[in-house]
Amino acid sequence: MKTFLALAAAALFTAAPALAQDTPLRDPVPTAPAQDAPLRVDVTDESGASDLVIAIPAMPTSQNVQTAAGSTTDLGRQIAEVIEADLRNTGLFNTIGPNQARGIGYTEVTSPDFTFWFGNRAQALVQGYVRASGNGLTVGCYLYDVALQTELVRQGFVVSAGDWRRAAHKCADAIYTRLTGEGPYFDSRVVYVSETGPKDRRIKRLAIMDQDGANHRFLTNGQSIVLTPRFAPNHQSIVYMSYQNDRPSLYVYDLDSGRQRLLVDDANLTFAPRFSPDGRWVLFSMAVGGNTDIYRVSASGGSPQRLTNSPGIDTGGSYSPDGSRIVFESDRGGSQQLYVMNADGSGQQRISFGGGRYATPVWSPRGDLIAFTRLGGGAFRIGVMSPSGSGERLLTDAWGDEGPSWSPNGRVLMFFRAGQGGGADVWSVDLTGVNARRIPTPLGGSDPSWGPLRP
Repeated sequence: MKTFLALAAAALFTAAPALAQDTPLRDPVPTAPAQDAPLRVDVTDESGASDLVIAIPAMPTSQNVQTAAGSTTDLGRQIAEVIEADLRNTGLFNTIGPNQARGIGYTEVTSPDFTFWFGNRAQALVQGYVRASGNGLTVGCYLYDVALQTELVRQGFVVSAGDWRRAAHKCADAIYTRLTGEGPYFDSRVVYVSETGPKDRRIKRLAIMDQDGANHRFLTNGQSIVLTPRFAPNHQSIVYMSYQNDRPSLYVYDLDSGRQRLLVDDANLTFAPRFSPDGRWVLFSMAVGGNTDIYRVSASGGSPQRLTNSPGIDTGGSYSPDGSRIVFESDRGGSQQLYVMNADGSGQQRISFGGGRYATPVWSPRGDLIAFTRLGGGAFRIGVMSPSGSGERLLTDAWGDEGPSWSPNGRVLMFFRAGQGGGADVWSVDLTGVNARRIPTPLGGSDPSWGPLRP
């Protein structure tokens, strides 16, 4: 595993620039009017509009040094570009990125020209620096309130040169969290099924990427069809279904070694896997004698334990964040609906009663909502409801939206959108139902699974 170190403030300024220790701060010029409260973004605004203007100039370097990932000057601009994209893609900020903002000097990082930025309509300002350190980089990250002329965030990160994008995501996470009060999610990855080829000869491969589509790579070669990959809580393993050796079975893929192992050694069809929040168990469905029920098995393998026993198809199990309950879909009542039960299979109760059918439920990491696919009126849409079934609302209104997956902070949902021509792409949408956008992938994509925040 690559080393990624977030520096505590004291450590940061021990190792970093003279600008923090030796250069006195300039006296601020009190030209900006005082505001009544610190900067804050309302994330409950369902319009998706934002009036907060945030400037992110390119990050300067104390000395231009060539690294394995490029010069520190170029990396300073690229890091600022990633931070700007992260914040802009939330739909909550009006950004002035490094291609629009003027450059700043190294000594200006901790001594911002508030008068200039206020005159250029910025309300918040992100400044930082990049320094070569051994075989890696030290990246400083600062957030300022322009009107109050105060520092809101100060963080630093030591990364290998190849991990410079992670430093940018960590910086964006710190800013997003400070301004919204929400948890971070930018420094995370997504595993999904990459699709290409005609419908009757579709090639489906496991693929992994950063949440913004960067650092994309394929994990399997497409010789066997793969379905429903799901991240483990330790962000190092993926469980999925594969038709390897013409036998549909569940496998666990280890991201460090690139090796996979059979999870359930059973002749019956096994599918729809998902890890428990503590990573000890895997929920899955197994068809035995024409009946499909939900089982669980130790993440290391072993004998499955059956949790449901109904004359219908029970599948799509997903644990609540505390592991005490499970939501699943079942057609035991005559149509595909959502049910919840205790983790031992007791107390099964139907929670969906709207028109149409419900599928692919997944419990929010916050515990307060369940996302699902609703099938009705000839369309598939993404929706959410409370664990009791109340407060149902749809977040998308396209023709073929399926398979929601929550961001680590429970604020954004990723899903796949099928076109009527047969292809599919990975999309995301905010919990308020706004800011739907396509995630860039080299080929088509389906079944995204958003992994946990990286350490």
